[in-house]
Amino acid sequence: MLTENKINLNVKRLTEFRHDLHMHPELKFQEHRTSDKIAEFLETLGIPFRRGLATTGIVGSLHGLNRSANNPGPSLGIRADIDALPLQEANNFEYISQTKGCMHACGHDGHTAMLLGAAELLSANRNFDGTVHLIFQPGEEGGAGARIMMNEGLFNDFPCQAVFALHNWPQFPQGKMGTKIGPIMASGITFEIIVRGKGGHAALPHTTIDPVPIACAIVTQLQSLVSRRIDPLDAAVLTIGKIQAGSSPNIIPADARIYGTCRTLTDEAQETILEGIERIASHLAEAHGAQAEVIINGGGYPNTSNHSKEAQFMARIMREIVGENNSDANVLPAMTAEDFGFMLQEVPGAYGWIGNGNNGDLHSTSYDFNDKNIELGAYFWEKLAREWFLTEAKKIDHSDNE
Repeated sequence: MLTENKINLNVKRLTEFRHDLHMHPELKFQEHRTSDKIAEFLETLGIPFRRGLATTGIVGSLHGLNRSANNPGPSLGIRADIDALPLQEANNFEYISQTKGCMHACGHDGHTAMLLGAAELLSANRNFDGTVHLIFQPGEEGGAGARIMMNEGLFNDFPCQAVFALHNWPQFPQGKMGTKIGPIMASGITFEIIVRGKGGHAALPHTTIDPVPIACAIVTQLQSLVSRRIDPLDAAVLTIGKIQAGSSPNIIPADARIYGTCRTLTDEAQETILEGIERIASHLAEAHGAQAEVIINGGGYPNTSNHSKEAQFMARIMREIVGENNSDANVLPAMTAEDFGFMLQEVPGAYGWIGNGNNGDLHSTSYDFNDKNIELGAYFWEKLAREWFLTEAKKIDHSDNE
C-alpha cells in the first residue's frame, strides 16, 4: 500500500540519519547532539521549531496551507522519544554505538527517524487544514520527560486536540501493527523498603536484631500480593530486583534495603499492592522487633491508557496501511511502562505498536530497530495526520474521551 503514495520518501537519507543516532546514543536529558541533528533536519524542511523543553526536547510545528503560528487551526501532536539506555552494545554491525556503556536498546533512534520521515512527507504537500506538532521528547527511560515537557508548557504553548505515539515491538513480525482501547501499557512504580534492626557480631546474634532474615521474609510474603490480592482477570507484576545489606560475612548489619517495581493496568490494583507492601513490611518487621520504612520513588509512570475514539481511529489507519491481516485493534496489553501515559492524561490520544521482527528483545544489548519500519512508520504517520484533519478534527467531543 505504500506504493500508492505519490510523494517519494528519501529512505536512504533517513536510514543514514537513524544509523548516525545509533552510533552516537545519549542518555536521558543529555541528548544535545541528537537534538542538534533533529533541528538540522527540520531546518532543511523549512519547519519552525522550539528547543529547550525538558532541557533537550524539541517541538516542530508543521503548518498546513493557509495556516500559521497565529492561525494554527486544528492541531495534532505526534510524539517520538529520543533517549538511549545505559547498556554496552553487543552487536557487530558497522553502525554500532561509539559511546561506551550507552546504546539505543529500545529503538528510539528509529522512532525519531519515522517522525522525521513523516515531516518530510507532510512538508512536501501541505494540503491539509491545520497544524502538526512534531514532539521529540527526551528522558522517556526513567526520566518522565513527557511530564517535564508538559510542566514546562508543552500543551499550553503547542495546544493539541489529539496526540499519538508508536513504539517498535519485537513481539510482532515486521509489517504488523496494533493498538487497543484502554490500557496498552502498565503503570510503573519503583519502591524501596529499609529494614532497620540492630547490628553486631555475627557470633553473637542474640545481641542483635538481624535485618537480613527479616528482609528475606518480607520479600517472600510480598509475592502473595499478586497471587492472592489481585483479581486473576486483572494483571499485575511485583518484582524485587535488588537486595542490599552488610559489608562483611562476620558482621550483622544494622539495616537491609529491598528495591522493587510494581506494574499494574488499573489504579485499583496499584492501590492494593502499594497498601500491601506497606502493611507486610511494617508488620513483619515489628514482629521481629525491627522497623521498616517504605519509600515510593517519584510517583512512577501512570498507565498508558488509550482513549476510545483515538484508538479506533489509529486502528483504522493501521488497517489501511498494512491491511486487515496485519493489523490488530485489540492487542494484549504489556506490563512495560511508558511515560506517554502522562500525555494521555491531559490530551485525548492513542499509543500503538509497529512490529520490529526478530531483532532481539527490548532493553537487551543485542537490540536494533528494524530499518524497514522507517518507511512504513513515516507513511503511517503521514496518513494518520492527513486523515485526522479530514475526518476527526471537526467532530471532536471530549466528553467521550474519558
